[in-house]
Amino acid sequence: MSLGDDTGQTRTRLPEGGGDPYGGGRRGTRSSSRSLVTVVGVVVLLIAAIAFANRGGDDSAAEEGVSGDSPKSAATAPSGKKPVDAKAAGIPSGFAHDRQGAESAAANYAVALVSADIVKPARRAEIIQQLFVADKQASLKDRFDRAYSKEFLSDIGLEENGEAAVGSTYVSRTTPIGTKVTSYADSAATVEVWCSGVFGTAGEKTTNPVSSDWFTMTLQLRWADDDWKVDSFSQRDGPAPVPGDDKASTADEMAEAVKEYGGFTYAR
Repeated sequence: MSLGDDTGQTRTRLPEGGGDPYGGGRRGTRSSSRSLVTVVGVVVLLIAAIAFANRGGDDSAAEEGVSGDSPKSAATAPSGKKPVDAKAAGIPSGFAHDRQGAESAAANYAVALVSADIVKPARRAEIIQQLFVADKQASLKDRFDRAYSKEFLSDIGLEENGEAAVGSTYVSRTTPIGTKVTSYADSAATVEVWCSGVFGTAGEKTTNPVSSDWFTMTLQLRWADDDWKVDSFSQRDGPAPVPGDDKASTADEMAEAVKEYGGFTYAR
């Protein structure tokens, strides 16, 4: 997944050949298989990165945990401990005030930040309020709202309310593969979340068929209001495996899968 260029422009992939844009063929290479991830999921990261580009503050707290507290070789081993017992705005909340709590928060927040709900005005406001520290929420909401304008949503095949056109299903779902704490202190933490995701629109006439991508999201977290909150975040491509020879599913199969399979609450 890529942040795109400095102009804020995005790229879409047109389907190759005729008929069902999902059917039959082998998926191309990773570089040619990116679709709406560049248009929607990535715009979220781009706007957030711009919002935080000039942020100040003392980074000393986040740096305290770098030496002597770096990830161990078994850092990705699951602990079996349930991360939280509560949700706010449909997002897990109330994470433990420790390293594992920061990892769980980062994993769950990565899912929300690149979800299909982020393009819906009402849900977007709730996500921003729940995930981000209070002093960043107003500027982020304004930037997100301007990014997801009526014209922009129309260009990617969505209605003004962020819903797909009749007969189509918009897909934007992220799966954390693993987490790593790169710095930790009592009031701040930096967590990297390695992710895979599926992005696009399932429909007969779509120009953005659902495809997959691999990326790593870095979240700067701050302990605020008795929970871990996002202070800033960024992303980079990969690590990505060698593409397999899986046969691409049809648009109907992808749409049905989104309806039938729910998401998860993630722990370390």
